Amino acid sequence: MKKLEVIIPHERLVEINTILHKRGASGMTFYDVKGRGRMKKESVSVGRGATRYVPEFGSWTKIEVLLPDSKVKPIVDDIMKVMKAGSACDGKIVICNVIAVYDTATLSQNRTS
Repeated sequence: MKKLEVIIPHERLVEINTILHKRGASGMTFYDVKGRGRMKKESVSVGRGATRYVPEFGSWTKIEVLLPDSKVKPIVDDIMKVMKAGSACDGKIVICNVIAVYDTATLSQNRTS
């Protein structure tokens, strides 16, 4: 089993959710997160607009989903197709191994190894 973490601009959430539904991902969690990286930041007006500053941190959405190994590659391929390639501000995809998952609703354990 794998944990897929996808960090994207907020406006891409609906597209990624559609991909996950289409590929049969049973659940998804998402968060509003802030971070910094190579993204070019635009200056922001402060007060009555007389002062401007460049924020250090940008806003993103982080999606987390648990998937069987067989579903990871098709989902990642679909996400890569909809994300615009070549720009540092388009997001990241992280894939982690999951050793075990405990479902508190059914009190069962899904071992992956």
